[in-house]
Amino acid sequence: MFASRHVVRRVALRQTRRWAHTQPKLQSVTADDVAHFSKILPATSILSTLPPLSTAASELSPFNNDWMNKYHGNSTTVLRPRTTQEVSEIVKHCNERGIGIVPQGGNTGLVGGSVPIQDELVLSLGNMNKVRSFDPVSGILVADAGCILESLSEYLAPHRHIVPLDLGAKGSCQIGGNVSTNAGGLRLLRYGSLHGSVLGLEVVLPDGTILDQLTTLRKDNTGYDLKQLFIGAEGTLGIVTGVSILAAPAPQSTNNVVLALPKFDNVLPLFVEAKKQLSEILSAFEFFDREVYELAVKHGQGRALNEEDIEGAECFVLVETSGGKREHDEEKLNGLLESLMESETPLINTGVLSQSPSQFASLWAIREGLTEAVSKEGKAYKYDISVPLAKFKEVVDATRERLRSKGLLHADAVKHVVGYGHVGDGNLHLNVVAANYTPEIEAALEPFVYELVASYRGSISAEHGIGAMKTHALHYSKGDVSIEWMRRIKTLFDPRGIMNPGKVLE
Repeated sequence: MFASRHVVRRVALRQTRRWAHTQPKLQSVTADDVAHFSKILPATSILSTLPPLSTAASELSPFNNDWMNKYHGNSTTVLRPRTTQEVSEIVKHCNERGIGIVPQGGNTGLVGGSVPIQDELVLSLGNMNKVRSFDPVSGILVADAGCILESLSEYLAPHRHIVPLDLGAKGSCQIGGNVSTNAGGLRLLRYGSLHGSVLGLEVVLPDGTILDQLTTLRKDNTGYDLKQLFIGAEGTLGIVTGVSILAAPAPQSTNNVVLALPKFDNVLPLFVEAKKQLSEILSAFEFFDREVYELAVKHGQGRALNEEDIEGAECFVLVETSGGKREHDEEKLNGLLESLMESETPLINTGVLSQSPSQFASLWAIREGLTEAVSKEGKAYKYDISVPLAKFKEVVDATRERLRSKGLLHADAVKHVVGYGHVGDGNLHLNVVAANYTPEIEAALEPFVYELVASYRGSISAEHGIGAMKTHALHYSKGDVSIEWMRRIKTLFDPRGIMNPGKVLE
């Protein structure tokens, strides 16, 4: 399997080079361009180091660098439009001039998809943050792309609805970026992916044309469903400026429990049992290994169980239920826990069931805080992958052994290799925590991790996209025919190659 993948990689690299040679050369933003943008936007919506503005470079730093400080660009100009029409006029000018554009939301991605590769124009959508409409009967929400996910949740709360997406970065990520990366989140098991819950989009195309498919219909069987092309396209085909999404009724009862398991082999039988006994109220089933849990405790993300209670535990799961009647839900959950504890061969060692809203939040805070804990521990190599559920631990162990065989598994190089993720949809977050980013560690990990994923017929990106990080590795998950048609679609929509250049496709 690995040998054949190497052959595919060589073929794909040759095709990539031919693709790169056919792309038009992009232009840098000039002072004349800034003057033109000043006719579209007020001065407060423009940041530029070019005259006549001469903004300090430090003010552009948050837009040129990702939150992990791993990807860096050199954009001289950031525009912050307030309306779709302003976005249209900006994009039309950039298309005529051949200026590359990087659409940017909350800049919370992991693969460098929202920062410039070179000196492209950054188009920040944060000022487009209005809720356009909400129908409490149908549950359909229409909002600007720059609305922060958590703000939308707060807007819907009095209407007893929720956004069908929940992320650890909900306090800063934006709905347009969520759609553009097809974010999965913590409750995909219950609410499905954005390909299903997004009903319509408003998109500014690369020539400045506004594509208005911002429907509020749940059923529309009239030809091609064009919006699907932009969900997960990472801004390479157009800029999402508006989203119509089906909000879900807020659950009337929520519970969660963190369970300690003696071995990973018990995770899948436990998942099967949880689905059988909890059925329609099961909303999340999260896995995290012992090592990453201890990092969360170390870095102040909370503690689910006392130290003596987790002795002998190899991993943990967080199970959440959400339904319409507390008594019914608690009866089902307690029934599950009793059956687990009374079994002749128990699947769990122990667990803690939340008894209050604050304890419910604190248990989730541990799971949501894993990413932050990993970042506090060191420089993280993050691989957001999909593999068969039974292979989660095998992937983590194989990666750890790979680094050990290269002599890199020690405190001065790689400190930890950990795994956590969404059992309900097969999404594993493989994290290699190092003292520093180094060429030696990267060479040991790539293409090893991608080849390992390919050997399971998995995906190299489960929910964070391809961005700049994984363009060279796309062929591990997509065949030659698929990649060729992706290129054809890109060329059709964006013949000048101005939309988020260097992302998704090399």
